[in-house]
Amino acid sequence: MGATYDLSGRYAIVTGGAGGLGRGIARALLDAGAGVELWDSNATALAEAAAELGASTRIVDITNPAAVERAANAAFSDHGSIDILINNAGVLGEVKPIWETSPEDFQRVLQVNLFGAYLVTRSVVGHMRQQAPRPSRVTPHPLRGHVVNIASIQGKEGMARASAYSASKAGLMALTKSVAKETAQEGIIVTAITPAAAETAMAREISAERRADILGRIPMARFVEIDEVARMVLWLSSDECSFSTGGIFDLSGGRATY
Repeated sequence: MGATYDLSGRYAIVTGGAGGLGRGIARALLDAGAGVELWDSNATALAEAAAELGASTRIVDITNPAAVERAANAAFSDHGSIDILINNAGVLGEVKPIWETSPEDFQRVLQVNLFGAYLVTRSVVGHMRQQAPRPSRVTPHPLRGHVVNIASIQGKEGMARASAYSASKAGLMALTKSVAKETAQEGIIVTAITPAAAETAMAREISAERRADILGRIPMARFVEIDEVARMVLWLSSDECSFSTGGIFDLSGGRATY
């Protein structure tokens, strides 16, 4: 039997909530008793996710500052507080050497994966700071919230033909550490994880050759399971994670070199 967490009375936002990884994370949060709001720009997939999970939803373009601000304001108004933010939204972009990539695609990847995470964090953490700290169930130190950023092992290592994706995820890790330092005395815990590839729609975008290349870099010789990502996110979203702010947690099956 796995570890269990009590997130009853907590409310979470999961960006990219209509995708496979977003749904898996949301399901774990719901099973732990949290209320969950899924954010995504894909209205059709979002409706499917809502029907599957029973979570509330909000159509949000996270690259639009005004849209993010409106959504954050509405979420706080609806729920009274937001205790957990999962910055999960991301796109892969072109799989090409840098001299063959288009500036438009490179910019789009950074806009979604990094700038979007910045906008959502900016708005949601701004609200978290204003809400009263709540007594922790496991530590004497009150907490206001948890932010978990879904980065990637490629942000640590870089990877050929993935310059935009790797750069965006490296930036997300740096953003994690900076925001963690800014909120360290506010009861807001900010962390990130660096998964290897998972069996999601993003993984299905790549060629068989590229898939074999990625798999060959993982000492455990398999992709990470969505449930394995969700379980780590669950701990990082709970009161049990109370002193690890700024931490970057590996989920690479041994691929990480640092």
